[in-house]
Amino acid sequence: MNYTLHQLQVFLKVVETKNVTRASEELFMTQPAVSIQLKKFQDQFEIPLTEVIGRQLHITEFGYEIAYMVERALVELQAIQYKTREYTGLLTGRIKIASASTGKYVIPYFISEFLEIHKGIDLMLDVTNKSKVVEQLKSNEVDFALVSILPENMDLEEELLVENTFYLVGSSPNYTTDQPLIYRETGSATRLIMENYFQRIEKRGLRKLELTSNEAVTEAVVAGLGYSILPLIGMKHSLLRKELHIIEAEGLPLKTHWRLIWLKSKRLSPVAMAYLQFVRDSKERILNTNFEWLKNYK
Repeated sequence: MNYTLHQLQVFLKVVETKNVTRASEELFMTQPAVSIQLKKFQDQFEIPLTEVIGRQLHITEFGYEIAYMVERALVELQAIQYKTREYTGLLTGRIKIASASTGKYVIPYFISEFLEIHKGIDLMLDVTNKSKVVEQLKSNEVDFALVSILPENMDLEEELLVENTFYLVGSSPNYTTDQPLIYRETGSATRLIMENYFQRIEKRGLRKLELTSNEAVTEAVVAGLGYSILPLIGMKHSLLRKELHIIEAEGLPLKTHWRLIWLKSKRLSPVAMAYLQFVRDSKERILNTNFEWLKNYK
């Protein structure tokens, strides 16, 4: 057999997407080019790797077995690249972090300098809602997770990073009960905090809107569609422009902490250990440089 690295990468992407068009888009190739590479790879096997049924591409059982071996081979090839860098005196490898969506206002400040110092390290960062972050942590898909509320029933280690403060906000400083409350989607930590607050304080049914990102909620509040409870860390520019106003309310603000967490049973890689040490050594400086403005709202 005489297959190329490129053919392996194309075949694996086709298996992942089960669609030649999507594979070509993700590989930044033309569809005919992907089809040609797939055919060249198939020609080296007597057994079909894929089949088309009703114009739909399907992967055969043999194809899935080959894909599993291809994936392992590509991981080993990547390891060769890392090992080569290591012998040149660089810290090399990959670090995987899953972050709750609002964590995008936090994690860049705690990772950029580390990556600048260690140019041989690759970062995989997935920013999603809390429930998906917890799933990735449970299945050991990531080295660290960034959350503001600790998951329940998990044996974890943590490193606190920055305080996360929640306020009731509106397009004006005055709160009335004739406008709806604007929530994040189910599975969001912000949604959970807001639901718990209004169930405890208001104890009555209120009209609701539901949106799928803090940015969308913020824009809806700015537009005067209703009120929401949002983390201060994501509202800096809207507050400075006076598009949003913090409304004083009983039991507010609510406070949690953004924290880096990992499984207590996890054996951290040298890269992950180096990153954790960097965070511990640099945390106070990062906070003083980038998050001092939060104190203006205490």
